Amino acid sequence: MARNAVFAEEKAEVEVLKGQVAKHEDISKRLRSLQGRLQGDGRSVSDSIGPIRDNTRENQIVANNIDVLNSYIEKMLASGQDKAREEKIIRAGPKRAGIDEYLAAMKRLDRSLERLTASKMRVQQQTVGDFNELLSEGISRLQELLGSMLSEGAQPVEPLHYITKQLSFPALPPEQTSHLRSMERCLASSSARSLSYNQRENVTIRIYSEIRSSYLASSLQSLSIASISTSKRKNPEEPYRQGTSAIGTYANAMEGMFYAEFQNISAIFSREDWGVVLEATCRKALAELAKTLRELNVQIKVNITNDCFLAYEIIEIVTKVGQRLGQETGEVKLPFSETLKPVRETAKLSLPELLEDQRRRINSMQTLPFDGATIPFTTETMARLQELTAYPNSLSSLLASLGDGNWTPTNPTHPTNSPTSVPSLRSLDVGADGTALLAHYILDTIEAHLTTLESRSRIVHKSKAVSGVFLYNTIALIGRIIRSSDLVSLLSGNAAAQNKMDNWRKKAAATYMDSWKEPCSALLDVVYTNRPSNRPASGASLPSADIVKNLSSKDKDAIKEKFKHFNSSFDECVRRHKEMMPAMEREVRSGLAREINNMIEPLYTRFFDKYEAMDRGRGKYVRYDKGSLSALLAGLG
Repeated sequence: MARNAVFAEEKAEVEVLKGQVAKHEDISKRLRSLQGRLQGDGRSVSDSIGPIRDNTRENQIVANNIDVLNSYIEKMLASGQDKAREEKIIRAGPKRAGIDEYLAAMKRLDRSLERLTASKMRVQQQTVGDFNELLSEGISRLQELLGSMLSEGAQPVEPLHYITKQLSFPALPPEQTSHLRSMERCLASSSARSLSYNQRENVTIRIYSEIRSSYLASSLQSLSIASISTSKRKNPEEPYRQGTSAIGTYANAMEGMFYAEFQNISAIFSREDWGVVLEATCRKALAELAKTLRELNVQIKVNITNDCFLAYEIIEIVTKVGQRLGQETGEVKLPFSETLKPVRETAKLSLPELLEDQRRRINSMQTLPFDGATIPFTTETMARLQELTAYPNSLSSLLASLGDGNWTPTNPTHPTNSPTSVPSLRSLDVGADGTALLAHYILDTIEAHLTTLESRSRIVHKSKAVSGVFLYNTIALIGRIIRSSDLVSLLSGNAAAQNKMDNWRKKAAATYMDSWKEPCSALLDVVYTNRPSNRPASGASLPSADIVKNLSSKDKDAIKEKFKHFNSSFDECVRRHKEMMPAMEREVRSGLAREINNMIEPLYTRFFDKYEAMDRGRGKYVRYDKGSLSALLAGLG
């Protein structure tokens, strides 16, 4: 019974479960049916919403376009308002409206024009045209103001006032340069340039350079005229003296004015324009300088041997001015070297011409001092050489361009006088030591002077004694001038110079001593070594009496003649020497006296000791004893 009861209970539970399953299946069936209906409804909704969404997107685009259009309309209205405001300022002009307000209006106008141009709206074309016309008028008025402001400060000045009082040349006031700088920025804008006939041209640079270049040229014109007039001398035969011409003042004034102009330019223009503006502004003044130098060059060519020093001075001064300006302006180079070209070519030609002129003048001398005194031309030549030391930089450059030794007219490598001649490799050696080249040129000039004088003296003087004294005096004079002048710094430590001067002294002394060979020849006798009676014992000498005693009558007569010949020729040499002594330099007197003593005294002492017994102290043949001869020789100095 119990088992049946449990079974019945489980069966009832199963029945309940089956009922619930059937119920769930029914619910699921109804849910699936509902889902199908919902999906169908969703597709219908989606199909209905799609067009609405597209319409909404289009409406948003239209709304955005409307906003942009409203913005442009607002800008157009604002542009119209800007146009009215800026037009009022532009029409009033910078003087009435004020420079700062006028420039501000130009900047605003420029920005408005850029916005309108960028919009590319057809409706704006009329406004763009109006703005361009207004901007063009503003630029024109601004250019007029720029020219007017620059002209106010462009009245020519007197450079000598600033040079003599050591004042700086006037520059534009800071307030004015500030306005000019703002105007330059405005006129250099892309809109302003687009309205210009030549869009690549910087109008400010053109206006500035035209006005300021005239100011510079006008201010310097008086010094240009003075440079030419002061270079003309009353006596053209005299060499040009340093500082005579006003070219130094002219160049210094130009340097001061150019530097003041650079200060103006650096305060107004952008750095990349400094060089262009400075070159354009200084071009007219540099052209006037070039013209002045060409006129001076014509004058130098006419009298090149005397006015060549003016050429050296011009090169020295103008080159230094160009170098200093290059340093002061930050290496902005101005074409000073171009202005120097004609003067430089003439200066190069003058170096060999000076040597050739020296040769011509000496060879044309018909007479020379009869007593061996120096000639004024030697002093003049040394003065010229001393004058060369005042222009070390220009001469170093010129000599380097010629090449070492090419200044000698007879040098086969010497360039021709044609400025178009092809220079040798040596002439291009600009790395050579300029001081050494100048010393070499001076030595060559001295050498040529002495050589030509020696040759001329042999023809004119006829006497070696006079010729020797003349040459020795000349050498002494040259040495004294060197020691007392700036030439000493060039030549004092120069071994070649010392050797050349020593060789010339020896040559001059030898030439003079040729005239003393005749008395010396009388003191030479014949010694017969094969005669035992004439040979003394080793280490001893025969007394004069024994020597004379052993002579034959013929030998005695020969010795007597030798004494007579010596006396007459020696006395003649002494007389001639004393006649020339007043004209001798102190160095020459002492040097020649030493040479005479070294030649005569040993020979006479030997001859006297050997044959003094010939005269027996009567003085008939032996006129001088050793003491009197020594005293006489000492008096020759």
